[in-house]
Formats: sequence, structure tokens, C-alpha cells
Amino acid sequence: MKTLLKAALFATALAGASQAFAAQAFAAGSSGAVVDGRWDAVLTRNGVDIPFRLDIKGDGPTLQGVFYNGFQPYDGTTSASFEDGKLTLTVEHYLTTINATLADGKLTGSAAANNRETTADYSFRAVRHVDTAPSAAHAPQIAGSWVIPLAVPSSKGEKAFRFVVDQRGDEVAAAILRIDGDTGAYSGTYRDGQWVLSHFDGGRPGVIVVKPNADGTLEVRQQSDRAPVATKVSTKTDDYSPAAAAPADGRYAPTLTAYRTKVAEAEKLPAPEDFVKHTTARDPNERFTFNFPDASGKLISSDDPRFKGKVVLAIVTGTWCPNCHDEAQYLVELDKKYRDKGLAIVALDFEEAEQQAGLTRAKAFIDKYGVKYTYLYPGTPAQMWEKVPQLQHLDTWPATVFIGRDGKVAAVHSGFASPSTGEFHAQLRQEFTARIEQLLAQPASAAVASASVGAGPSQ
Repeated sequence: MKTLLKAALFATALAGASQAFAAQAFAAGSSGAVVDGRWDAVLTRNGVDIPFRLDIKGDGPTLQGVFYNGFQPYDGTTSASFEDGKLTLTVEHYLTTINATLADGKLTGSAAANNRETTADYSFRAVRHVDTAPSAAHAPQIAGSWVIPLAVPSSKGEKAFRFVVDQRGDEVAAAILRIDGDTGAYSGTYRDGQWVLSHFDGGRPGVIVVKPNADGTLEVRQQSDRAPVATKVSTKTDDYSPAAAAPADGRYAPTLTAYRTKVAEAEKLPAPEDFVKHTTARDPNERFTFNFPDASGKLISSDDPRFKGKVVLAIVTGTWCPNCHDEAQYLVELDKKYRDKGLAIVALDFEEAEQQAGLTRAKAFIDKYGVKYTYLYPGTPAQMWEKVPQLQHLDTWPATVFIGRDGKVAAVHSGFASPSTGEFHAQLRQEFTARIEQLLAQPASAAVASASVGAGPSQ
């Protein structure tokens, strides 16, 4: 696997671009050095190369690094500096930092990317991007929706994933969609009978190799070096524990096989989980209540006037979670559209113990995405089951709880399918808006009266 990954197209790009730009006027000091432009960058960890596109724009205080998600520019740095040949790119809303030195037209250095309770250190290198001629090989057409059945269920009980492919000639952007969300769009170009696809947008670095098989399936080889955090310990729908011993998890299988969706259905292969059936309310007649501190430590409850008698979206989330970054940007849209019509959004944000005091990443996250809705901080990720006991089979980040004006759970949507998933993202947007508008249509007076009859005291 490692040999295969290192043989990716970027090895050629590094050599060619180095020669092409070695003669350019890059000064040894900062006075004449130029860093803006497009770069072919690579993160390396445990012998695995993860290529990605990096645009550096501006100069001085306007300097910014821009990352890509598939074919599209997606996210960027919160701060950047270039002085005396030293480049620093900071992605504070992911707690990711790249430090590199410019010499002979190359950037070399290191990157540190923080995930939930872990820090991954990478070596970093980059050369100026040089357009290459399209491959003479004719790339097979693999665009569309696929199903990946799992030989072993995932720790969340899934028996299959979705695989969504966008293709432009010999270039492909593809995402694996699970119940908790997608991988982001891996991208790359067809070479030697396969695609080496990679992804880095400030978070979730990864690489997969996709090879068409003669029988019409796709072989998907993935590199993974970390174990799942939450583990299923029994078949009971509410019996999940972060402290249990991890069983085998099909999510991390080194090789997967993808079938066209219609083929998978015809062959009666296992189907992916239903996003609105995976997590449910333990009692449909129970009000969904909360009482958690905000960033200042002030307790805010579901009885606060900002929520009382309104349609509420309660988001179980964490800023360490890439899919939560994807959802927050959509929630900002919903907040702007429906806030004055009676919708209130509240994030129940579970941050790691070391983040609890300063909330550094959470504050950067809120600032980066322009979040105006309420953020509350119930505790650490391991406390989710204790703090949100009203839901069964709660094991995804994020989980979006739709609450009617009567305070009762109308539905729970597990995970978030980002724009990388094409039709599934479109379906999610349609479902969210339809459900919100349906709940908003319920008269506030009738909903409050219904909630007060036989509901008992607030928990």
C-alpha cells in the first residue's frame, strides 16, 4: 500500500516543478522571495504521502492559504505569515498549523493537525504547480452513486456505505458517505489504470486508491491508522460506550468493493443506514430539555425565552468533527432564513477536556463561519450519552434534533452529507427545509398548550 501511494502522480510533479522553477528569482532572504500562487503540496506520515492542492494568495497582512475539497476551493487559513523565507499557515478552527521554509523554489517543513484527543504530526513539502498534459489513457466512466457493502459491520452498526463520484474527463472527486457524514472529496487524475485520490482541507487528511474491476465494480483501497473512538458493545440500540473495548470495525477495512447502486439493489446487497431512522427519541411524548453553560459559564435552558414556544434545532456537535464544520455552514444559512419566522438553533458542543477552559478552537470556529445561533458546552465527547439521555442509538457527530413548538422530538437526522456528496446533500437540504417549514406551520399557541397538558415539569 505504501509503495503504491508513493508512486502517485505527485512524485512526477515534484520533480518537474522543481526543475521548472529553480531558475526563478527566489531570493535567499525575505526581500525578494515570492510565495503566492498555486502549489502541489504533500503531507507525509508513517510512510504515506497525502498530496493536496494549496493556493497561497495575497501579501503581508492579506496573506492567506486556501485548501480544496475536490474541484472546489473550500476552506482557508485564519492567519498566515511569510517572513525571512519562513511560511506559517494557521487553521485555528481545526487547530492545524503548517510551518515551512522556502528555498530553491520549494517549501519544506512540518504540519500538526489536531483531531479529537489526538495530534498527528506530518512532514510537509510543496513545489509550484505546473499544468501537465492530459493522460493519453482513456479513463473509464465511474461517475455516479455506488454502494460499498461491509464484510464486518462498522462500530455504529452500518452494513454498507455510499460512494459518490464526480468525474471530469480523467479527473475524479469522490467521497465515502457514512451514517455520520462523508470523508470530504478525495481527488486525483487517472494514471496506470487507477486513480490515486487524496484530500486535505485543513482537517481529515486522507488518501484512497480506486481501481475499476473487469466485472464493473470498483476496488477501493484506503489507508487508515487510527481506531474508532466510540464503540458498540451490544445489540441494544442505546448501549454505546466510549470506554468499551473496540471490536472489529468494517469502516477501517484496507480494501472495499463498490457496486453501482442499481446493481447492489438487484443483488440484494446490504443497504446503507437511513439517516432519519438511525437515532430516535427514547419516548416520543417526552419533551427534549437541556440546561448547559454558554462560553461565559451562564446556564441556558430549553425554557429560555429564545427557545420557548419555538421550533428548535438542537445540534449534538463538536468543533473537532469535520462533518460538524460542514453542517455549521449550512446551519448559518438556515438561521438567517428562518430566525425571524420562529426557528431557534442551539449547538450542544462537546469539546475535549483540554479545550474546555479556553474554547480556543470553538471560538475560532464560530468566528470563521459567522455563527450567530446559540452555542452551549455540556462537557466532553465521552459525556455525550450522559448529557443527552433522551436519544437512543446516539453515536454520530453531528446529530440534528428537530424539536416542535411543543418541545417534543419530531425527528433526528444522523450525520451530515456535505456538498461533496452531490445528490445526497441536495436531498438533505430538501429534507431539512421541508421539516422546518412543516414544524413552523404549527400554531405556537396550540403547540404550547399541547406541551403543557400532561407533560409534567421540565427535566
